Amino acid sequence: MKEFINKKYLVTTNDWFVAPDGKQYKSAFGTIKNIYDDKRALGIKTNEKSTNWYLEIGNTIIAGCQIHYAIRTDNVELNNVDDCIWGSSNGAVKFNRSSVIYNADET
Repeated sequence: MKEFINKKYLVTTNDWFVAPDGKQYKSAFGTIKNIYDDKRALGIKTNEKSTNWYLEIGNTIIAGCQIHYAIRTDNVELNNVDDCIWGSSNGAVKFNRSSVIYNADET
């Protein structure tokens, strides 16, 4: 697992999560600091119905069971997304939205 440590990744999650800034995101971008078992991450040993490993990326820890993809990259576009289009039977709605990628290396 040492080959992952101190490298930057974009990690997508199965569901939305709340980051330390209080906003919801679907992915985190940052430097992998460590991979922990449940005892080290939570201070307790979980049962077989719980995840048993956790990924520390920047200032965030993500449960292993929530990780969908992990992409090795040094750069990610973290700005707001301009001109999103949401289609429906009534036509399309155009809007701007915040990025769904949390910058976990930001302090």
